[in-house]
Amino acid sequence: MGIEFARSSRSTIGIEWELALVDRESGDLVCLADEVLAALRGTDGAPHLHITGELLLNTVELVSGVHHTVGGAVADVAAQVEEVRAITDPRGVDLICSGSHPFGQWFDQEVTDKARYHRLIERTQWWGRNMMIWGIHVHVGIEDKAKVIPILNGLLGYLPHLQALSASSPYWAGVNTGYASNRALMFQQLPTAGLPWILEDWEAWEHYVEDMTATGVIEDVTEVRWDIRPSPRWGTIEVRACDGVSTTEELGAIAAFIQCLVEWMSTRLDDGEEVPSMQPWFVRENKWRAARYGLDAQIIMDAAGQECPVVDDVHRLIGALSPVAERLGCLDELLGLGRIISGGASYQRQLRIADDNDGDLPAVVKALSRELRTGLSGDR
Repeated sequence: MGIEFARSSRSTIGIEWELALVDRESGDLVCLADEVLAALRGTDGAPHLHITGELLLNTVELVSGVHHTVGGAVADVAAQVEEVRAITDPRGVDLICSGSHPFGQWFDQEVTDKARYHRLIERTQWWGRNMMIWGIHVHVGIEDKAKVIPILNGLLGYLPHLQALSASSPYWAGVNTGYASNRALMFQQLPTAGLPWILEDWEAWEHYVEDMTATGVIEDVTEVRWDIRPSPRWGTIEVRACDGVSTTEELGAIAAFIQCLVEWMSTRLDDGEEVPSMQPWFVRENKWRAARYGLDAQIIMDAAGQECPVVDDVHRLIGALSPVAERLGCLDELLGLGRIISGGASYQRQLRIADDNDGDLPAVVKALSRELRTGLSGDR
């Protein structure tokens, strides 16, 4: 099976941002995506080009166009937020983004009426119905498909950094899970989700997809739901490991980190160097540590097993990647990683809000809504 990889300009960037719809008064999830999307249709009845639905009717997804800068991609989806708000505000519906809803229950949610979603739920049952999760997906253009698998394997070493910085799902169905990112462990219960297999090259990827299609596990390549995956249709690597974030500042910082890592690895390959990678058992352990401890995680840094606090390595990487960020025009966004660390990741802010309000989780939802609307500058 040959899989075509679309032509894509190097290190261009696109962002997908999943937002939850919540009742303004109660903070509970509301299943109004169909109504919102219908109101966003053009005068000719055509659906919005960039705002779509997702598995559950409590979610809308914003999809940027292809951009050369992180700032352009973030501004694109931020403008789409305002388009959605023009529909939701008069209906008493707010928007939030976090890896999970603090107290929503799976049995209250409605599945979007699409064949692929019905197939998923039929196959996965309880696990599929529990996918009350929201994330951000970042696409980075790769100009040569021979680079895709080496860069994907290299990015796995930075998955704990990304997961810790974006962690925003400490609560699940009203329970404090003790995890910074419960979403990370929930999502991997789906078939073909979670960490990718370590593959040697593009041909090995094609063989994987062929095997999974022949045995009926997937119908097409889009049903490979890895934390990081090739996206042949767009000519990109797609990083899907991150929890949802509630501010454009965090969105820009994490997107810049991903864009810079990909460009740095691409340059190494151009120079005939190898992209460093580590053993899959270290990768798996790092994912768990970041999901459990977030920014307090002690991570494995390399194949030799050296360890350090994830925040120390993020600070090191900000310095190492700053020349790349300057070249890509995203230095200010990259420096935002430091501001996430100093001000607290979303899971830390949510826990703090709950503590300050005697455990009241609707207060956490209101804080998430406020963050999405006004940003964090007024709170820090």
